[in-house]
Amino acid sequence: ALMHSWKYPQHEQAVGKLVREMGFGQVSVSHEVSQLVKLVGRGDTTVVDAYLSPILRRYVNQVAEELGKGPRLMFMMSSGGLTAAELFQGKDAILSGPAGGVVGAVETASLAGFEKMIGFDMGGTSTDVSHYDGELERTFETEVAGVRMRAPMMRIHTVAAGGGSILTYKDGRFQAGPDSAGANPGPACYRRGGPLAVTDANVMVGKLRPEFFPAIFGPDQDQKLDAETVREKFAQLAKEVGSTPEEVADGFLKIAVENMANAIKKISVQRGYDVTEYALNCFGGAGGQHACAVADALGMKTVLIHPFSGILSAYGMGLARIRANRTRALVKPLSQELESELQALESELEKEARAELSEQEVSDSSVSVFSRAHIRYDGTDTAIPVTLGAMDAMVSEFEQTHRKQF
Repeated sequence: ALMHSWKYPQHEQAVGKLVREMGFGQVSVSHEVSQLVKLVGRGDTTVVDAYLSPILRRYVNQVAEELGKGPRLMFMMSSGGLTAAELFQGKDAILSGPAGGVVGAVETASLAGFEKMIGFDMGGTSTDVSHYDGELERTFETEVAGVRMRAPMMRIHTVAAGGGSILTYKDGRFQAGPDSAGANPGPACYRRGGPLAVTDANVMVGKLRPEFFPAIFGPDQDQKLDAETVREKFAQLAKEVGSTPEEVADGFLKIAVENMANAIKKISVQRGYDVTEYALNCFGGAGGQHACAVADALGMKTVLIHPFSGILSAYGMGLARIRANRTRALVKPLSQELESELQALESELEKEARAELSEQEVSDSSVSVFSRAHIRYDGTDTAIPVTLGAMDAMVSEFEQTHRKQF
């Protein structure tokens, strides 16, 4: 990654060529990975790409071999689009699972007649939330696990509150998460000696009933959920706290719900959207247990639970479209003179994206193109995407969005 390669990639191309000739199997070059300004973010993204691509490549090849020549193999990208197996790169894989969930949530909500929805995907270790009001929201700058990524991704906010989030009581306060019991040993009710987790609190208050579950728990996977151990553990805690086991479990659930409601506020209320007009589209293994409580905490009136809510991320991948993304940084003041340059750049990037799609046998007539310009006030750090068009239109859309957000 060279400092100015977003604008002048020739030196980086030369270095890349040398290194490939030296026989390295995986070479990630920053202007190929993300041709955007900001060296640190671009560098981080390139490192992630170099780290993940060989592992993914191995996995992709393995799946392709097993499938043989017949079916087309496609993968989901973090940006919410599908791409051919041979084009799938490490930088596009970071949030591909949750992105499938967002697409599934959007499609199922619109089938049910809801134009605006909050996606609420609660699994074992974390909860992913997303906002939709007619357009899939993407972000080009994300921090994932402390690593700055400059690649198009769905705007998804994640909090460490899932069914396996461990419940602790210390210094006189209840805490749910951020540590997780994982799939093994799992929550206490799984009969593998696990700690108390959010799932156990739901068993304790009677939201999860052992008689409705198959006998697949315990060391030999032949027992029901263990409600007795859960009751004993909550009884011990209740003694410490000076309360009843049910009240303690309910207290922990309130904390978890508050964490999730705050995550939803971050992507909606704090960005100027009135969340009470939205439907809460709830999915993931643990979503249904908390959906009503989360909706209450936010003043939402509608909760949507699709029959496929347990596998909505996979279902969403089946509904996703093939996409190709191209980005380029200009970093120039917005003026009338810039319009022609923007148009030239747009047609160049469009040609590249169309070429990638036609390689995947997508016919020209079924391609739709979206172009966005990311604009910011000079001296600020927050770029806001607007539809690429005439200058006046872009300025007024930018000002409206800026006012709404800030």
